[in-house]
Amino acid sequence: MKRSFLDYILRNRLPVTIFVALSAFALTYFASRAERDGVGYTPNQPIAYSHKLHAGEMQIDCQYCHIGVEKSRYAVVPPVATCMNCHTVARKDKPEIVKLTDYYNKNRALLWKRIHKVPDYAYFSHSVHVNKNIECESCHGEIKQMEKVGQMQSFTMGSCLNCHRNAHDKMPYFKVDEINNGPDYCWACHR
Repeated sequence: MKRSFLDYILRNRLPVTIFVALSAFALTYFASRAERDGVGYTPNQPIAYSHKLHAGEMQIDCQYCHIGVEKSRYAVVPPVATCMNCHTVARKDKPEIVKLTDYYNKNRALLWKRIHKVPDYAYFSHSVHVNKNIECESCHGEIKQMEKVGQMQSFTMGSCLNCHRNAHDKMPYFKVDEINNGPDYCWACHR
């Protein structure tokens, strides 16, 4: 019995085509996961700001610039006036400080690019975490060593639950009897 051309296509070519298409999709999906999750996102900012210098070497506390995190769910980016508390005198001849001073003198806001972003459908409160003495680095990475800030981990449901369920693994600076795991019921984050 002679096989038809359509039969040949369905039995031989179609499975190969489907396999190649699915393999390409899977490879693209997994290879681009970090980019989709924001991992590695390190944008250029309007003013080159070194957390390594300010938070690391000078040991300026995060809350000096990111005011209100102990009371608010948000960590605000500092207004230009906060920077000018020091930079009206400190290093004012440096090119980036000259740019900063220009923003200040023209009463213009700096439009910083957001780096760390929790998905819109998830509720996250900085104040809850700050008041539990959870260090900023637990989520934001080694900020004090970053010349240019980037997102070092994903903020997916899995990464949050991993920390909430295994808090001591993520925060070994707490003694085991000092730490409680965070809530892991749905409505804690999905409100």
